[in-house]
Amino acid sequence: MTDPGAPDELRAAAQRGAGEVTASVIVNAPAERVFAALLAWERQSEWIPFTTVRVVEGDGGEGSLVEAVTTLGPAVLRDRMRVVRVDAPYEIGVVHCGTLLRGPGVLRCTQLASGRSQVVWHEWFHLPGGPAGRVAWPVLWPGSKFGLSKALRRLARQVEQGRLP
Repeated sequence: MTDPGAPDELRAAAQRGAGEVTASVIVNAPAERVFAALLAWERQSEWIPFTTVRVVEGDGGEGSLVEAVTTLGPAVLRDRMRVVRVDAPYEIGVVHCGTLLRGPGVLRCTQLASGRSQVVWHEWFHLPGGPAGRVAWPVLWPGSKFGLSKALRRLARQVEQGRLP
């Protein structure tokens, strides 16, 4: 398997794919606190259902390799991401560089009035399976959007309750 940190491999994975999904949430907390919760990789397991997240290489900042393993019954999905940008407290950029999940993603945090923040989670996935993957995407997309939205609502509740970061 090619090293997911190799420049050519990372550059190929960083290209936007045809599968695109976005979710957002308003959090009743300042952007700095929300951003800290987003960057606490291992704690993402507390708000992303069925998923365990760990830092494989680095300190969680730029250049780090993060792995998220989602298990649902017998199905296991391993998602490896290279952290390519950390612009606190505004944006975290990643490149999904595993064998199945590939493509860029971004978590953006915007300060709003009254101590609130908006979080936007945007992903562009390379669809596996060629034409069959492109045909299947409209069926898979609602589930992806639902999952991202649900995770962000859990994040918001936990930050607002002071359980995160």
